[in-house]
Amino acid sequence: MPPEFPAPLLVVLTGPTGAGKSALAMELAAQLEATLPVEIVSVDSAQVYRGLDIGTAKPDRASRARVAHHLIDIRDPSESYSAGDFVREARSVIDAIHARGRVPLLVGGTMLYLRALRDGLATLPPASPRVRAEIDALAAEHGWEALHAQLAAVDAAAAARIAPQDAQRIQRALEVFRLTGVPISQFQRAAHDTGRAFRWLGFALWPASRQGLRAQLAERFEAMMRAGLLEEVRLLHARGDLTARHPAMRAVGYRQLWQHCEGLCSLQEAVEAAVVASAQLARRQLTWLRRDTRLERLEAGTADLSDELARRIHASRGA
Repeated sequence: MPPEFPAPLLVVLTGPTGAGKSALAMELAAQLEATLPVEIVSVDSAQVYRGLDIGTAKPDRASRARVAHHLIDIRDPSESYSAGDFVREARSVIDAIHARGRVPLLVGGTMLYLRALRDGLATLPPASPRVRAEIDALAAEHGWEALHAQLAAVDAAAAARIAPQDAQRIQRALEVFRLTGVPISQFQRAAHDTGRAFRWLGFALWPASRQGLRAQLAERFEAMMRAGLLEEVRLLHARGDLTARHPAMRAVGYRQLWQHCEGLCSLQEAVEAAVVASAQLARRQLTWLRRDTRLERLEAGTADLSDELARRIHASRGA
């Protein structure tokens, strides 16, 4: 029999928004540069869009010049990007990184993308513009929380995982049910495992305290505003081909400032809403991470954290 070789290594660094994942990833890349170089694969549903830079905390050009980054700036904001798109493109990128003798380092907090890559993705029916328009019309009339209640009536499992404010996922779940008569959760349970081709080494960067994280998120958003986030959103708004319904414009921070650009709220109200939305996103991410026992927790701010991670990756590489 031919010898069995270990599956190629795949390292994941995830955590809630604002926890410091990108900074730690760059420190880790510097630690490993001479012995086991990595390339970073973004796992962020907003960083895929060109022009959404400040509000997504996209790595700057200097960082991307020092360490190769992938799946950033690959879509126009007018386009959609799905978990299926991510799985397909991430697999291609990961295979190419392994072929170069390097280690893929997946960095980001879009948990749905991570789960789809590791646990598989259901084969779902393609999007239906007609059905989506019907659902959007109902949401405009009754609100997304009412549609979330409709989802709970036909697919309690999906509704339990989807927040009442998560318009994109509510829309997709209702769309699948309307098109097929089958709950989306049933499709997902039947998904084929696509992650077995890799040895996963996963870490979740955990904030020292939820209260501290909320304060950091407020400070972070204020820094983004000083850096020109409002001007960035105004430029997107001025294009004329984007609306609040585009997935790119539903990203936290962009959605609230878009409402200000539309004259629906004051700037102060938009900023306050964005900070609240950031905290809500972090809470949902932490809830997801608590359920995932395959990720090792790392406390943000721990001394020499990148050194420890480098040692762990070297040890796993030789396993």
